[in-house]
Amino acid sequence: MMSDAIRAVILGIVEGVTEFLPVSSTGHLLLAERFFDLGEDNFWKSFAVLIQLGAILAILALYFGKLWHIALNLFKGDVAARRFVIGVLVAFLPAAIIGAAAGGYVKSYLFNPWVVCFSLIVGGAILLWVDQLDLEPVHYDATTFPLPMYLKIGLAQCVAMIPGVSRSGATIVGAMLLGAEKRAAAEFSFFLAIPTMVGAFVYDLYKSRADLSVDHGMIIAIGFVVSFITAIIVVKSFLGYVTRHGFTLFAWWRVIVGTLGLIALALGY
Repeated sequence: MMSDAIRAVILGIVEGVTEFLPVSSTGHLLLAERFFDLGEDNFWKSFAVLIQLGAILAILALYFGKLWHIALNLFKGDVAARRFVIGVLVAFLPAAIIGAAAGGYVKSYLFNPWVVCFSLIVGGAILLWVDQLDLEPVHYDATTFPLPMYLKIGLAQCVAMIPGVSRSGATIVGAMLLGAEKRAAAEFSFFLAIPTMVGAFVYDLYKSRADLSVDHGMIIAIGFVVSFITAIIVVKSFLGYVTRHGFTLFAWWRVIVGTLGLIALALGY
């Protein structure tokens, strides 16, 4: 039997590696739980959400200087800083509303490996398509997008409620189709992840409080630290890679994982 500590390390790596890549962390975690016997009880389902805090803190650590500068200017009444914060909140709002209204339905009917695998494949095809488009970016700074553009990116993020779609993939593709340069699109996806993932973390922590105990503390801490470290490594590498090479690697990653998943499911695994 796989020990809880090893389970925590595996899930932490999966979360940290996939959260900010356009490959769907939720989808990969669901497949990991299914194919690697990573737990079926309520604690492990909550664990997958709780360790997202490690990935969130990775973004805060990497962008601390920029975020601190924005925060200082915000309190000084700086218009640009205030506008960016409003933009992030505007982009976050659709997911908050739809998540509160339909989150239970989505988890009950769409959180299964078949949906994940099909979503991975379709999302991979979309990434390949976007990579072939001759897009002419007009926005190069994630902090200065027009307010209507922030809202549209937020609406695109809602598609990622379907497991396997990828929150980062939906927001990056949405931003690029709206005129954002690849790096700026990816950076805004990171910024938008902060309120989105914090909201999911707090909501799930409240819902699963009865399933958690002091005994779970060390297991959660292991997953948290592993997701934090791996997320830092991935984010630092991802921006440079995607700027130079685009999304083809991640598109094929999705297609291969989704296809292998469907084959395994068809064989009864």
